[in-house]
Amino acid sequence: MPQRKIIHIDCDCFYAAIEMRDDPSLVGKPLAVGGSPDKRGVVATCNYEARAYGLHSAMAMRTAVKLCPDLTIVRPRMDVYKSVSREIQAIFRDYTDLIEPLSLDEAYLDVSDCPHFAGSATRIAQDIRRRVWTSLRITVSAGVAPNKFLAKIASDWRKPDGLFVITPDQVEAFVAELPVKKLHGVGKVTAEKLARLGIQNCLQLRDWSRLALVREFGSFGERLWNLAHGIDERPVEVDSRRQSISVENTFDRDLPDMDACQAELPGLLDELARRMQRLDASYQPGKPFVKLKFHDFTQTTLEQSGATRDLDSYRQLLALAFQRGAKPVRLIGVGVRLIDLRSGDHAQLSLF
Repeated sequence: MPQRKIIHIDCDCFYAAIEMRDDPSLVGKPLAVGGSPDKRGVVATCNYEARAYGLHSAMAMRTAVKLCPDLTIVRPRMDVYKSVSREIQAIFRDYTDLIEPLSLDEAYLDVSDCPHFAGSATRIAQDIRRRVWTSLRITVSAGVAPNKFLAKIASDWRKPDGLFVITPDQVEAFVAELPVKKLHGVGKVTAEKLARLGIQNCLQLRDWSRLALVREFGSFGERLWNLAHGIDERPVEVDSRRQSISVENTFDRDLPDMDACQAELPGLLDELARRMQRLDASYQPGKPFVKLKFHDFTQTTLEQSGATRDLDSYRQLLALAFQRGAKPVRLIGVGVRLIDLRSGDHAQLSLF
């Protein structure tokens, strides 16, 4: 099997970088892009000057302002960010069609068969970084490796504006030193369980057999074994089809009870209907779902097979979801799971 060459590209503080590019007076100041602190906004992203104060994405803007009183807050301009993202992806397409966007500012590229620079993935990554900077004045960090798991870790290694390469013959030694919390799919709970078992890094994880890890962690044990040995067979998924479509709203004030939540439902469903009209014909709507985030940031999602997508069905789902927390609500989301008619997902539906 020929050696794969994967590049992971990650734009540095993407939204903030665009704002500083378009308004040079913001350069050098702590900057956050996001919502207003008095309307319970959150930080979408922030520059490195702001990160020095402990700010990070998804932090409540109110908290961000307390940590950094001199913070400059800019409202997001999503149309501009999407436009720049499209220009960056157009640069990617000059090297390969095997592109898996993860978000507006991040993507995997499979350049295994790319003829540019005699097939050198390192030189391709260098050229992409150069072109994005010269044409768009945005810095990107890149990781080059034989698989997605390692390429993503590599792109983070020399941030910002860095390039890090893990060659096939470096994989064994590089992964051995890696803390297990860096492994793809290892969250806080799994990391704590591994720590209780005395496993802090991949070298210690390699002491466990595949079977022992499966016994301890179920099917994820096999994945852990593979990652500890630097193995990740996941392909770069070119057509990342939508799984669902949804609308959600964070309210300026907590909704105190069920009646207040129900009163918000018709407006959310109107917006959901508008978004569904924009879907192409290769999707069919499936199960409706409701998401609630309570005032203490706990959240729950409830969906129901066979339910219709009318107001009454969403009212029932909302009532059941509310009962799970029975406390004031800060966010309501409504949505629909989607059936991709181009895949085999709809085969069962056609029987009825």
